[in-house]
Order: sequence, then C-alpha cells, then structure tokens
Amino acid sequence: MSKNLYIVPYDFSPVSEKAVEYALFLGRHVATEIQLVHLVADKAKGMLKIKELEKVKEKLTIPSSCEVSILVKVGDIFSDIGKIAKEEKAQLIIMGTHGMRGFQRVSGSHAMKVVTSTEAPFLIVQKNTEIKEIRNIVVPVDLTKESLQIISIAGDMAKIFKSKVHVLAETQTDEMLNTRIKNRIGIVSKEYEERSIDAKMNFLKSSGGYGKKIMHYVKNNDAGLIALAYHSESLLPQFDSFAQNLITNKSALPVLIVNSKLASALYF
Repeated sequence: MSKNLYIVPYDFSPVSEKAVEYALFLGRHVATEIQLVHLVADKAKGMLKIKELEKVKEKLTIPSSCEVSILVKVGDIFSDIGKIAKEEKAQLIIMGTHGMRGFQRVSGSHAMKVVTSTEAPFLIVQKNTEIKEIRNIVVPVDLTKESLQIISIAGDMAKIFKSKVHVLAETQTDEMLNTRIKNRIGIVSKEYEERSIDAKMNFLKSSGGYGKKIMHYVKNNDAGLIALAYHSESLLPQFDSFAQNLITNKSALPVLIVNSKLASALYF
C-alpha cells in the first residue's frame, strides 16, 4: 500500500457516510487519495449527482495527508465497481453494508456479491462501526492455501496501525490434517517475523462452529479488525453464511476481506 488510492462506493446513505468517515480515519495514518464513486443509471442523473457529491465533499474534514476526489459513472455496483477499481488501480475499496436484515441495496449477501466481483481487497463497515485505533487484528485461516491470501494485506494494515496480528486456526483431529494446518501457520509466522510484525499464532479447539469461536476470540482480545480471504466454492458465493456472518458481525467491527479466487495472482 505504498501508493494509496481508496475507493468508497457512495450512495448518500448513512452507511456510505460511515464508509467515508472510516476512509478519512485511515487517511490520517497513511497518505492516500479517497475517491467517492457514485454509479447512476444515465448521464443526465450523473450531472446532478456530481453537484450533490461536491456538496458532500465540502462538508468533510479532510486530513492534510489526504485528498478527496469524485467519480460519477453510468453503471451498477455489482458489475462495475470492480472494473473501476482496476482502472483506477485502487489498493482498497471501503464499503458500508446494512447487515443481514432489511431491504437496503447493499445487505450482507449483496456485499458478498460485490466482493466476489473484483480483485481489490474490501474493508466492510457497518452504520454503527466504531472508528478507533486498531490495536489487534484477528486473521482466521484454514487448511486451504487460499485462506493465506489475506496474510500480506493484513500485515500491511498492521504496519499502518502498529497493530498485533492474531492468526487463528482450528486444531484438527486427523493427524495428517493437523500437520498441514501447523505447516500453514508456520508459513504465516515466518512471513510476519521477516516483516517485523508483532504476531501471535493461535490454535482453537476443533469442536463447535468456527465463526462463533472467531467472534468469541475477537471479544476476549479487544480486536479492532477482522481480516479474511473469501474462497467459497459455492455456485452462489453470496449465500456463504460464514463470510456473511463475519462481515455483518454484531459487534460491528470492520472486516478486511479479499476474494482469493480473483486475487490468486496478486497475493501470497
């Protein structure tokens, strides 16, 4: 993240305002351009929205380390936000989600649909996400190599905030699988050590749901961010309850998530 461009999909809703607030918060820690992106159905509406976005920008308190730009395009968030991120060479997309309930356009399942449409990492926030310093980052991994694709990105965030990274994995009852997960954790531990990142490796008991164990650990260790790689093999990945439940967690913690299928050439 040496040259930073953060994209914020903005639809004038309170949760997209929260995403802008969080982007500005990150901008106080690392020099970046924050681009507010609004997608419209036609060009006529676009001209009106540019003026509205300019008014939004005028009201922002922008840190000296940041600059804020505006982009209005004809398109749809589900099919075009990934294209825009690629064209603009964005390092991160910061997006708000309305949670699992309600009829809002970007609910938990919709957010996953957007995440799986792009190569860029996402930082997902909720309307009631608290904006505070990130002292601890929780990074759950599993037996797949795809789950490790979040490691480098989480490390970047840890560098920005001088955070401690807590890597979580489940102990396996099968000896061969247990050896494999230990090897995965060994790879992670070595990378963080080489990057001088404060990291703790944790093995959770194999019984019980992984998602619940992650959130239990989060609450007991004052986590400020959850980071994970999404790599469901489902034909309808937006219905993957594990990832959805994490990005819409009841504690409203921000979640850093990358679609590992698309990012396989970029990370780890």
